Parts: sequence; C-alpha cells; structure tokens
Amino acid sequence: METPGTSIIAFIRVGGIVTGLFILLATWIAARILEATLAKLSERFTHKRLLINQVSTLVRFAIYITGIILAVMASFRLSREVILAITGTAAVALGFALKDLAASVLAGLIIIIDRPFQVGDRVNFNGTYGDILSIGLRSVRLFTLDHNVVTIPNNKFLTDIVSSGNWGDLEMLVQMDFHIGLDQDLVLAKRLVGECLTNSPYVFTGKPWEVLVSQTVIGDYITLRLRAKAYVMDVQYEKTFETDVTERVMEAFNRYGIRPPTILHRQLPDQASPES
Repeated sequence: METPGTSIIAFIRVGGIVTGLFILLATWIAARILEATLAKLSERFTHKRLLINQVSTLVRFAIYITGIILAVMASFRLSREVILAITGTAAVALGFALKDLAASVLAGLIIIIDRPFQVGDRVNFNGTYGDILSIGLRSVRLFTLDHNVVTIPNNKFLTDIVSSGNWGDLEMLVQMDFHIGLDQDLVLAKRLVGECLTNSPYVFTGKPWEVLVSQTVIGDYITLRLRAKAYVMDVQYEKTFETDVTERVMEAFNRYGIRPPTILHRQLPDQASPES
C-alpha cells in the first residue's frame, strides 16, 4: 500500500531536480545579461531610452515565467493528477502564506497590461516623486530626484493614485510660477518670461507653450502671478530646465526694473471740509 510520502515522491523526477535548478540559474543569468545589454543600448540610443526600458521589462517578465514553467516541467512528472495537486497546493500556499506576494505578482501583470505608467516615466506616488526604474514581479523601483531608490509593492498601485508626468514620452510639461507687484508693467513682464522660456536650451518647442496671468494672495501680499508652462526636451532635465528659466527671468526682471510684490498703501483723496 502506498503511503502519502511515497505518492509524492513518485511525482518527482529525481534527476530533474538538478535540471530544474540549472534552468532557474540559467533563467536568472539570461535576465541579467538582457538587462545589462539593453541598459547599454539605452545609453547609446538616448532618444529610444524609454522604449528600450519598456521592452526590457516585458522580455524579463517572459524570461522569468518561461524559466519557472520549464523548471517545474523538468522536476515533476506532470500528469493530470500532478497538475491538480500542484495547483491545489499552490493555491493554498498563495492564499495563506504568500497572499501579499501573490497580490503583488498579479498586480505587476496588471500594471504591464493596463500600463498606468511605464519604465522611464516620471511619476508622483503618495508624495514620492521620481523615475520608474523597473517593474518587477513583486515590486516597482522608483529612483527619486535626490538619488534614492524606493521599492514599492505592486499591489499598492492598484488602490492608490499615481500620476505620470510624461507617460512614455521623453518630453514633459513643466510649470513655473513668477510673482510681480500689482504696480509693475505686466505686458513687459509677460513678454520677458516668454522669451526666457523659449530661449532655454532645454525647452521642447514641438509642443505649445504659454504664460498665464492671474492675481493671487501670498501671505499679506496681493501679487500678479505669471505661470510659465512649457515642455522640457527630456524628463531628466526637468530641474535643470526650471533652474535655467528662473535664472533668465530673474536677470531680465532686474535689467528692466520689474519688482517683486510689496504692500501697497492706497492714498485716499482729501475730503472736502463741510460748509459752514
């Protein structure tokens, strides 16, 4: 009479276990070689950087999944009964011990299919701002502007809001605010901001730009706000673009005497003395 242990051993290919381990090792090596090769290609062909990163993510997913399937096929005798047994065991394990990991893996597949963001996108997630470095089976790695790598479980992106600034494009809209006093030359100031914006070497002129004007209150000051909106040629130059335009605007304002907001005192006309 067969015992449960004997029954399980009958499903295992003893020689196949070693083969399965070699397949997993080869899968890991292949994925690393692919990642390194495509990283070098993205550095060489910068205008295709985002596309290459996206292809790298998809192919890496395919390599890992294929390697796992081949390793299982090599290690087990996959009869109908074995498939049912493995499926049931995996379901129980994923449902209890690995429910968070399973949720992250499933969420990773949803992210790849639904594409709320892509590798290379500049995103804002729960106050964390930076570039999507990689989308893995378990987590997304985000490279912040202060050079930190933040690892976020994939399932977090299914319930929380994430915004993508460029969504697969190299260029991204950048917004910059400048404030001047109510008594300043608004027409001149708006023209200067527009010139500084379009003369920057980092601006992408293939998409429209604009300078919007509104009256706002900052603290005790009523100001005229000039909001400059233009696309930077590459998301990696976002802050450099902001710095360059700000320096140009400040220099132009100083040259033409455009002053910042101040508290203005309105002088009331003298009241006529009452007739006697």
